[in-house]
Amino acid sequence: MWRLLFRPMLFRMDPEWVHHCSMNLFAASVNPRFAKALVSRLTRTDDPRLEVNKFGISFKNPVGLAAGFDKDALWFEALSTLGFSHIEVGTLTGQSQPGNPKKRLFRLPLDEAILNCMGFNNRGSEEAEKSLLAARKKATAKRAVLGINIGLTKKIADQIHGTDSIQPAIDDYLLSFRRMSPFADYITINVSSPNTPGLRDLQHPKKLGELIAAIKCEIANDGISQTGEDQSETPIFVKLAPDLSQKELEETLDAVTEQDISGIIATNTTISAEGLLTDRHQLGSMRCQCPTPGGGISGRPLTKRSRDFVASIFRRTKGQLPIIGVGGIMNGADAWNMIAAGASLIQVYSGFIYGGPFFVKSSVDELSRRLDKANVSSINDIVGQDI
Repeated sequence: MWRLLFRPMLFRMDPEWVHHCSMNLFAASVNPRFAKALVSRLTRTDDPRLEVNKFGISFKNPVGLAAGFDKDALWFEALSTLGFSHIEVGTLTGQSQPGNPKKRLFRLPLDEAILNCMGFNNRGSEEAEKSLLAARKKATAKRAVLGINIGLTKKIADQIHGTDSIQPAIDDYLLSFRRMSPFADYITINVSSPNTPGLRDLQHPKKLGELIAAIKCEIANDGISQTGEDQSETPIFVKLAPDLSQKELEETLDAVTEQDISGIIATNTTISAEGLLTDRHQLGSMRCQCPTPGGGISGRPLTKRSRDFVASIFRRTKGQLPIIGVGGIMNGADAWNMIAAGASLIQVYSGFIYGGPFFVKSSVDELSRRLDKANVSSINDIVGQDI
């Protein structure tokens, strides 16, 4: 019914409007405890072979929701009912900001893709802190593992763009880190969105090394937060762009491994339009509405690119650095292939948009079937098997 009825109807409407209206409606509908329990029962697959234990956290299955879907950390409890093992909220910035001018979100149905140039539109980490505190106080059910993705405020990015100074950026990230770490099961440092000019410059090994070092220093110097939470064990991830060259990737990996981070999230959206089926004039019209470089593309066009990127990281780090694979995972087979390429966990975004509310269950069920077929006792044994 999702593919034949609901998706065609929703896809006729503005994507950003539909996203907010549908999620607010869904969150309200599952607010009662019995509703949460009912939806969870319909979408849950219990298979102990799919459990993943990494960086001190237990995940009930490998499938999570990528950052960008729940930007303001408002819906993660409702989304937890859909079978996700982990949900990454954000990207949250040190200061609230409206993002880029609308229209800034486009569907590319021929490619099973999404083009976005949102620009980190969010209420800011200060407001998110209030929401997360309120959610913690009224929590009535166990939620998914909560990751929090933090990024750079645009006016700070504008301030440092074209300069060698990154201290304002470090201060901005630290502001969000201090606010978010008491609530996060893990924190992701986003330096790879194409929609904040100059942000990807922070992927430069020296700059990224300085940023991570500052956050690690913050953890070491202030291990106990103001709320009494122990920050000393907060896992730190870095999210990278798929548009890095092999040389750039290797240099960046060398920099982050020196800082002893918990892992890598690969990948963010791509600025490449190579191989798209969407009419080039139509695509050009969409991208002209986005600031340079014309937005980031997610979905099916990223399937092979992100998987190859993950495989490169796995080989370079000899499988010692945990990877969360994201990009072009549109079904359970894609999830399996990403894990076999070296990802311990995976995240979805466009696949969930195109696949609908039972996407996680169908993907997890497919992983279980493949374990049966391969006669493998744990999904962990599949990680990197294709390398």
